[in-house]
Amino acid sequence: MVRTQIQLTEEQAAQLKELAHASNESIAAIIRKALDQFLRAQQPDNRRDYRRAAAIIGKYEAGRTDIAGNHDRYLEEDFGAC
Repeated sequence: MVRTQIQLTEEQAAQLKELAHASNESIAAIIRKALDQFLRAQQPDNRRDYRRAAAIIGKYEAGRTDIAGNHDRYLEEDFGAC
């Protein structure tokens, strides 16, 4: 673990101390749990993006059946080498 120092308001410190006593945990353990929850909530939820991508599969016609294997060649033909 990495040791770090933070500053709390008097109210935050008092509430953490009460919670630690009531739950028989250390203040540090409570802060780590709260930080884990916060960090998980910040991670992107890719499910929405996957649903949007899945919704367009097969939606458009290209007139070619080998796009998956030759997409680089087709892009170069259409847009030129970059």
